Amino acid sequence: MRRAGNKIKGWMAEKKIKVIEIARKADISHSLVSDTIHGKRNNRRALQALLDAGCPARLLDLPADMKGKQAA
Repeated sequence: MRRAGNKIKGWMAEKKIKVIEIARKADISHSLVSDTIHGKRNNRRALQALLDAGCPARLLDLPADMKGKQAA
């Protein structure tokens, strides 16, 4: 996976969204969200919470099974 972690973090800062907020929405740890943002993990709950918060899918390098489900 080739996720643009710094661009995602920049988008989050611009929107004033914190990692802990995404973690709470996804009901997972903030470290798992952070690892997913930086491409170390590929947690679908974190990715979906980012999408739900409005993060552009192009920044997330979504797994094949999540592509096309962006509005889900």
